[in-house]
Amino acid sequence: MSFIDFNSIVRSAWDAYDPSREILHIEDISAKVSTNHVYRMILSDKTSIVAKLSYFGRYEHFVEDHSIINSLSNNLPNPFEDVLSRSLMKGNKLFVYRHKEEPADVWVVFYRPIKTRHKLPKRLNEKQIAKFGNQMGQFHAACEKVRHTLPRSSKTLMVDINDLLVHLNTDEGRFEHFMYRDLIIEHAEKFKQNFFQLEADGLTRIPVFVDWNIGNFSVIKSFRLYSRWDYDWFRVSSRMLDFYFFARVVSDIGDRTMFTYNVDILIHERFKLFLRSYHRANPLSEQEIFFLKETYRFFLLNYVIKYGRFFFHELFANILQKETFETHLPGLDDRFDPSCLLDVLS
Repeated sequence: MSFIDFNSIVRSAWDAYDPSREILHIEDISAKVSTNHVYRMILSDKTSIVAKLSYFGRYEHFVEDHSIINSLSNNLPNPFEDVLSRSLMKGNKLFVYRHKEEPADVWVVFYRPIKTRHKLPKRLNEKQIAKFGNQMGQFHAACEKVRHTLPRSSKTLMVDINDLLVHLNTDEGRFEHFMYRDLIIEHAEKFKQNFFQLEADGLTRIPVFVDWNIGNFSVIKSFRLYSRWDYDWFRVSSRMLDFYFFARVVSDIGDRTMFTYNVDILIHERFKLFLRSYHRANPLSEQEIFFLKETYRFFLLNYVIKYGRFFFHELFANILQKETFETHLPGLDDRFDPSCLLDVLS
């Protein structure tokens, strides 16, 4: 995207929301590995507001996702009632500002700042892994409990996969992925086939945040989830979409700046320990365990290949996509058999 004055768009968005309070200062607090934009604003009454700005995907999905997140933040039961940030409303509606002016179509939503506590250690010990598994099981159970109270989500896994296939048949898609187009189509079709074979459409859909790297949430000393931010990959889908990043959090390598999206962490003993603890708090079905491989395949196809250039800066995106094309997708079906996890859950 050519140069756009995002600060100016944020100021215009605030003027449309509440011009009676002037912006004194805007600070860019965006994650530096991503192309998304997040700003902290200091207002004339000394209050602080966070602005989230986005320009990829569809405007309708942006509004839909943030409406669901805002409803979820208000409806989650104890002890998770304050885990999510609340968006600003105008009247009785979520306020979303749209700046549509060539060459940009940019959207802004405002959040109240969220309090944080402790980040997880870069490498967890076994006791901490068990606590983390228990806590994520409880959090998913809370999300499932309130799922019928949330606005409807139109975004599904199948919609995203079909959008990817449509994109590959455009001139832009053929040019962008000309070397690996056949590989992408092969795994997109495999996903669709296995999705129907596993009857995954019948799995319970709950709010999931997908990207659970340790920079996106905080806990108290007991490891209870205290706050969760960064909602870029939010969707309403099977809870199994969260598990690949759970595996990354508890992996032996731990959190690091340079990373890869390999599948091996899903069969490590440390992930199995997490899975046992989660399962005791919130039992998993055999169907869900088999679907885990397909959620990993979907993650590579959708977040790394389809949207990689939006979620990561160009250097990261190129490296992650190259690894996906040359290693992760070609070796997936040989290297990961979800049935090995069933014994873990007895």
